[in-house]
Amino acid sequence: MRPSCRTASTAGPAGWEAAVDDEQLTALALTARAGRAPDVEAFVRATQRDVWRFVAHLTDVQSADDLAQETFLRALRGLPAFAGRSSARTWLLSIARRTVIDRYRTAAARPRCAALPDWQEAAERQSTQPAAGFEDGIALGDLLDRVPVQRREAFVLTQVVGLSYAEAAEVAGCPVGTVRSRVARAREELIARLRAAESGELAAAC
Repeated sequence: MRPSCRTASTAGPAGWEAAVDDEQLTALALTARAGRAPDVEAFVRATQRDVWRFVAHLTDVQSADDLAQETFLRALRGLPAFAGRSSARTWLLSIARRTVIDRYRTAAARPRCAALPDWQEAAERQSTQPAAGFEDGIALGDLLDRVPVQRREAFVLTQVVGLSYAEAAEVAGCPVGTVRSRVARAREELIARLRAAESGELAAAC
């Protein structure tokens, strides 16, 4: 079955269902393993917001729909084997992360006029431009564009999506301490850039 993912340009996060807690989400995933259409749709509706904004922050709004769709296609293929040993949200965002990495690796392997060396550099060069009404977030999206991708990923997972540091570490495949460090450094960079932007606006107004 092919899940339906709404886009920010049409429905946006405001048109999606409110997030459910990890225990409820994992229960939805376990129920959906049997493949009944209403159960699968309920699981997709409960998670599409988190998946979409995660991949949008790692890449760009234009790519987010396709990447979210691919994430759910992969997840639904693997859902019968999901045993609930980790939360369904962590499991799904790990799939989303691998989907983004695979997309950049495929793009890097394809002949092109100006090849990029790897997926990380490609991600760092992308411009994340959230549509109006996305979170409270155009300014945040603009500032996050300039944060290196690993720090941006850790910040988005913990401060935007709302995962714990332990869950974010599981998604990113690194120690909890590394996630904490990346979040702290991302926060420092964001604050510094925000202050610089505000200073520039004040100078321009004088």
